[in-house]
Amino acid sequence: MNILITGAKGQLGTELLRQSPDRCFSAFPVDLPEVDITSSDLVRAAIHDAGASLVINCAAYTQVDMAESQDMIAYRVNSLGPAILAHVCSEAKIPLIHISTDFVFDGRQRTPYLETDSVSPISVYGKSKAAGDAAVEKILNRHIILRTAWLYALHGHNFVRTILRLGAERDTVKVVSDQLGCPTCAVDLAETLLALAEAVRTQGEIAWGTYHYCGKGVISWYEFAQAILDIAKPYISLKTSQVDPITTDQYPTPAKRPAYSVLNCEKIQNEFGIYPKPWRESLEKMIYLMLAAS
Repeated sequence: MNILITGAKGQLGTELLRQSPDRCFSAFPVDLPEVDITSSDLVRAAIHDAGASLVINCAAYTQVDMAESQDMIAYRVNSLGPAILAHVCSEAKIPLIHISTDFVFDGRQRTPYLETDSVSPISVYGKSKAAGDAAVEKILNRHIILRTAWLYALHGHNFVRTILRLGAERDTVKVVSDQLGCPTCAVDLAETLLALAEAVRTQGEIAWGTYHYCGKGVISWYEFAQAILDIAKPYISLKTSQVDPITTDQYPTPAKRPAYSVLNCEKIQNEFGIYPKPWRESLEKMIYLMLAAS
């Protein structure tokens, strides 16, 4: 099965490429500047050249704070891009798996968000992603929108790498403690995407629609930072002696964040037998890989 992977240079795309050979998929990676997902002609040519039977869209504008002042760019990539991908996939009669985010919710809820809960984003990033999701739903029947949260990977800019860097530089690290969510390792998310691709390959028609996948367990950014440094401490020299909890109000940012980003993942378990992995176990493995590569 040939899979076109857009946004292939990013955290998730890189991990998908690493794992694809183990699943016997032929992955065809595309990214900027060669293929811009907001160009119908370029997307159409990429699908044709790859002989793709499936597209996995990992391309996105993910600079949450910068999106507040670069809203046109955010909407172009996160809304127009998925719409064009859906249109071209419809023409080619192939399905699309599209990555979405917990930021489509406002975070006011205190029970894990279901796929059927109404979206109410509070940032430009979240609004642009919600618009892209809506376009995919409207244009292409054979789609999966997979929402995830708090993604980190071996490569690229992410919270885990930032905390490891700050831990080596500062005596004290201050981290927000009143935002709750579920850390998700790119290794686990890539495995999930390829399991969905395998279902498409073997079954043809599956239960299309929106699903959630994230790490198992609910923690704050503060607890996440503590865990990162505790796990790394036996292996590297850290300057940080403590992590101090602060409130969101004490750490103002241009974009608002959901205070509660917990996603209910029962649907993907019931439909595909895919179970989220405990966040700490995945974090331990990833930190080991990070330190081994440094």
